[in-house]
Formats: sequence, C-alpha cells, structure tokens
Amino acid sequence: MPHFSDKSDRNLNSCHHLLQRLMDSVIIDYDFSVICGHRGEKEQNEAHSMGNSKLKWPKSKHNSLPSLAVDIVPYPLDWKNISSFKALALQVKKTWDKIPEAEREGFDLSWGGDWKTFKDYPHYELRKKKDV
Repeated sequence: MPHFSDKSDRNLNSCHHLLQRLMDSVIIDYDFSVICGHRGEKEQNEAHSMGNSKLKWPKSKHNSLPSLAVDIVPYPLDWKNISSFKALALQVKKTWDKIPEAEREGFDLSWGGDWKTFKDYPHYELRKKKDV
C-alpha cells in the first residue's frame, strides 16, 4: 500500500484539513508525493520568478496558513508524462466527491490542469462556493 514520505507528510500538514483528508484518502490507492503546501514570502516569490506561479506573495492560495492549495505529483515522477498527472487528477476528483465535509464547509476543488490559460498540473486548491 502506498504511503507518504516524511517530507510529503510535512508538506501536507501545512494544508487545510480538507486537503489533508482528501490526500490521506487518495494515497490509499494511488502513489504520489506532496511537493508543496504552504509557501512563505521567499518561496512564493521564487515560484513566481521561475514561472511556476502567476501570483506574487501574498496572493497565492499557498500563502495562507493553513494552505488552501497543495501541489502533488504522481510517483514515479516524469514531468513530461501529462497523462499520469491526468490519471492522478481523476482519482483526486473522484475521492473529493466522497468527502461530505467539503459540501458542509462550502468548498469546491479546483485543479490547475483544468485551467484555460495556465496549466498547473500538480496544483489543487480549495475555492469557496459562490452561493455559500
């Protein structure tokens, strides 16, 4: 059975409890790593300057504590294998639909691979529902 490394655990522990619950459920059936949860000012601005984020500090969902965003990658990692990121996203989305607290707390899940202009395949974020 897949499980998180210590580093993945530390990264995930900086995230909102719904993201923790989601990823803890996904890892049971699908092997992946958590590469980023909360980002401080230095890390966020570095991600922006490297082109890995469109937002500077403190505008990213990674900048809140707990983080409203998490970056995960399939294992084994091959950045060019977009189909492996899509397969992981499918598992994450299916699992999200089984978490009743998300509905009660008024959150939707957004995957960066679904975005129109900036594809961010490792990125998942919580968004407050508009009607809540």
